[in-house]
Amino acid sequence: MARAATRAADSEQLRSHPDLSVRLGPYQYQLVTKEGKAIFSISDGTESTTKNLEWALGDGSFGQTYVYREQGKYYESQLSFYTRLNALDTTTGHMEPKNLETAAGGLAPPDSIRQCFACHFTASTTNNRFDPDRSIMGVTCEACHGPGAQHAQLMTVDPRDTGGLIMDLSKLPPADSVDFCGACHRTSADAVLTGISKMGVIDVRLQPYRLQKSKCWGKGDARLTCVACHDPHVQVVRNVAFYDTKCLQCHLRTKDAQAVAAHGAASCKVSSKDCASCHMPKIEVPGTHTTFTDHWIRISPPGAAYPN
Repeated sequence: MARAATRAADSEQLRSHPDLSVRLGPYQYQLVTKEGKAIFSISDGTESTTKNLEWALGDGSFGQTYVYREQGKYYESQLSFYTRLNALDTTTGHMEPKNLETAAGGLAPPDSIRQCFACHFTASTTNNRFDPDRSIMGVTCEACHGPGAQHAQLMTVDPRDTGGLIMDLSKLPPADSVDFCGACHRTSADAVLTGISKMGVIDVRLQPYRLQKSKCWGKGDARLTCVACHDPHVQVVRNVAFYDTKCLQCHLRTKDAQAVAAHGAASCKVSSKDCASCHMPKIEVPGTHTTFTDHWIRISPPGAAYPN
């Protein structure tokens, strides 16, 4: 999460691809990164426009989108870099542009850009004032735990005494814990309010929402929160076998094992390995050039319809 944002000119994706170009419809695009700038140029064959991309959002694992501003307004680039393509393509969710300016990017409303920066930066809004120039790139400790100067000072005196000066997320009830992560990864409330819960496979990107639809979620279970499987302080583990131990904390390893309080769920009739490969299938989302793990834990036979 510390790599959730950077200056566009410092982006590893752009520095390793310093001269990107593509033609989409009537528009020719070029993104040149050099001398500390990322310049986005668009031409329709008659006229052209140039934008100075200021920020890159996303660590590039799947892709990266860029933000520029003009006259105090913020715009999300019409094109993003997609790692699978190793190239530029239309930013997910963007419509076909109607003119040269919209071919460069889409205007982000004030509330939207604040939320965007809040999830990719630290302290972009302080004292209710949005100030991205003074923000910290990426999601740092204080983004989740709150201001830490007093905590850090106390640790130099007695490392054993946290003093309650920062937020201890491990003490949150399960539902609150998932909702806390959902502030950026989006909750069930977000799914309903935005209507995305009725749009099909695109809602797989809302991991907390999908997780809470799992049969075993019930009213909340500490063994089924985001942090039960993912350590937010390290890069997410992509090896599906890594999560088997997490699944087996609840599910019996074999059908002959004795059920106890810690293992109250039935064993899998197929295997006790690579559980997530079957029960948390990968879903291809159109327009994203990647797959997302569906966090709605379930029995998902091959070819089964995607459940909303």
